Amino acid sequence: MFRYNFKYELKSLLRSRWLLLLSLILLIVVLFAGYNGKEKVKERTQELKNVVLEANTNDAQMAKVLDSIERGLQVSVSPRRLPNMPMNVAYNYPRVAAIPAAPLTFISTGQSDLFTHFIKPSAYGDSFSLDYSELANPIQLLFGSFDLSFVIIYILPLIIIAFSYNILSEEKEYGSLKLLASQPISIYQWIVQKTALRFFWLTLITLVVIAITLLLFGFDFKANFSAFLQLISLVCAYILFWFTIVLLVNLVVNNSAKNAVSLLAIWVFIILIIPAVVGQLANSFYPIPSRTKMITEVRELKEELSKKQDKILDNFLRDHPEYASKNGNNNYSFWHKYIASQELVEEELKPLISSYEDQLTKQQNWVRLWQYSSPAILMQQSFNNLAHTSTSHYQSYRNQVALFSKEWRNFFKPMLYGNKNFTTNDYQKLPSFTYEPPINSSILLKVIVLLIFSVIFIFIGKQVFVKKIKKGTIIS
Repeated sequence: MFRYNFKYELKSLLRSRWLLLLSLILLIVVLFAGYNGKEKVKERTQELKNVVLEANTNDAQMAKVLDSIERGLQVSVSPRRLPNMPMNVAYNYPRVAAIPAAPLTFISTGQSDLFTHFIKPSAYGDSFSLDYSELANPIQLLFGSFDLSFVIIYILPLIIIAFSYNILSEEKEYGSLKLLASQPISIYQWIVQKTALRFFWLTLITLVVIAITLLLFGFDFKANFSAFLQLISLVCAYILFWFTIVLLVNLVVNNSAKNAVSLLAIWVFIILIIPAVVGQLANSFYPIPSRTKMITEVRELKEELSKKQDKILDNFLRDHPEYASKNGNNNYSFWHKYIASQELVEEELKPLISSYEDQLTKQQNWVRLWQYSSPAILMQQSFNNLAHTSTSHYQSYRNQVALFSKEWRNFFKPMLYGNKNFTTNDYQKLPSFTYEPPINSSILLKVIVLLIFSVIFIFIGKQVFVKKIKKGTIIS
């Protein structure tokens, strides 16, 4: 029976040219989405290369000037950029702290259109309030980016609905279902096999198209085979989820027009309404304190502390006697007072910054908790994690940059208070930033959740079918 179904279902699909049309539509939208995502990654990568090249060029010039100074040669450099002064180096020659693109970054824009992918923290500035936002097009932010995750999450279910909404009802409306019922076969087994065959063909087409897209845009399958397996596992489980919904609606409604309307309503509820409600509730239950208020408080506190810098410096040197002048020279510069006040500013603003970070963490935990309420949320979270563009990745990046900013400032602090010059030997020891991505949650768990949903829908569909068979409403 399965061979018979496979043979004639394929003939039917080829005659109606559904397979060719679907293959063409999927190929076009997936290739365009892949191209769009790859162009974004290419643009950001090139920008990062330019920034790193500029930093390396400045470093090379600094090293030459420093070498000339150490050999007693005259240099034509502004006193504010002389590299033998430690704070000049700390301010004018910062390191580039970047979050590099992952192999699958182009499949999901995620938070990358909101946050920058590199920062140049220097000795002057606040590590806790570094500006991470991008200047983005508000229209694009409203509608999102057309990337591979958008195609799979939003468009692919619509293709599945168009492909299979009338699997059973069409046979009933053409009158062939009664003829089929007269044969010694199970109608339920027949409809499940027919759905499974369409699932097989559409999944095969989708995976081939995705593989072609990844290949065309330079994805290294050998080096990133694990990420590829996770990607196709998610896609297969998601397609199966939607096919089981189609099967359930076919068994429950069993009318082509009503099937289409019902499936579109389910699509709207799962894809649009649930994610919007979850996001709105996260903002309502855990509102993030105003960033404008935080900046205002920072400015007010700085203004207040600027009037007390001499006293702050005295207290700082009392707490850190190793930084006090040994020869009684108390002619301290702006940098001495500024570095001393920074610790106090950070301590005073720690409760406000903590409240900001805590609320953001609670929002993320809320979304993680309710991601299983909608496969759309679950898939988007998974794609963002695979692409390293999730909120957790950028939050981890932000925290790492804040720590590096302190490390950078602390590197020069002993030289500043010890009245020591910056030397070529110190240049070799300058701290560098290396981004460490956070550990992603298991993709396997999310695939299992989608499979559980699918099994539940199949079970419900079978129970509905049995009841309708007893009442005789499947055929009539």
